[in-house]
Amino acid sequence: MSQDLTEPGGLTRLFVEAPLGADSALTLDEDQSHYLTHVLRARPGDTVRLFNGKEGEWRARVAAVTKRAVTLSLGAQTLPQTGVPDIWLCLAPVKRTPLDYITQKATELGVSRIQPVMTRRAIVARVNLDRMRANAIEAAEQCGRLSIPEIAEPASFEKLLSAWPGERQLIFCDEAGEAPPAADALRARSRGPWAIITGPEGGFDPAERSRLRELPFVVPVSLGPRIMRADTAALAALAVWQSALGDWNFAP
Repeated sequence: MSQDLTEPGGLTRLFVEAPLGADSALTLDEDQSHYLTHVLRARPGDTVRLFNGKEGEWRARVAAVTKRAVTLSLGAQTLPQTGVPDIWLCLAPVKRTPLDYITQKATELGVSRIQPVMTRRAIVARVNLDRMRANAIEAAEQCGRLSIPEIAEPASFEKLLSAWPGERQLIFCDEAGEAPPAADALRARSRGPWAIITGPEGGFDPAERSRLRELPFVVPVSLGPRIMRADTAALAALAVWQSALGDWNFAP
């Protein structure tokens, strides 16, 4: 007897790179095939849902299971493609586990791009972009979004700001200077392209803070009276932005 792996208690959504369309078929890669057959015990006739970030979400049925691959037959589209708010998260890399967590939760919060920024006090010198993307895919599969955020190549602090598109406003989470509360600062602002920048565990150094504050597109904000960890600050800022200007209140 076939089972619907997309129902509550058995929710299975898979991100794929292949084009999706009615009455087409695709063969999953080895990792996804292993997940379906060995973790979920999928059999021919079972159903899952697929998305690729371009063509919405589709219902698919397991057509064949071999030792190394699962072939799926696509049926009807279950959701049309929708966008996410135009919000980037620019963050100084932090240790592996917090970075995994930030990537997952930022994906759930609807961020469109995650940009690692190499600041002076950053203690992490290298970023595993493949690992970040894998975490983003897993989070998108679980939370129901129809795309994954872009994982950008790391950029130095100065290079990022020098090439910054002036129409994109940048929220600077300033833990050391005077700034209005984030909710108040954003309440009077308009929707459009936005970004958030947060520092490393040791915060931005004075020169970086001064550089940010002199730029016309930067909006300094405070996240309250307590000093937050880098991962907490990034997600708190995203949540405040979503509440004020994102899709928590408006359609994207």
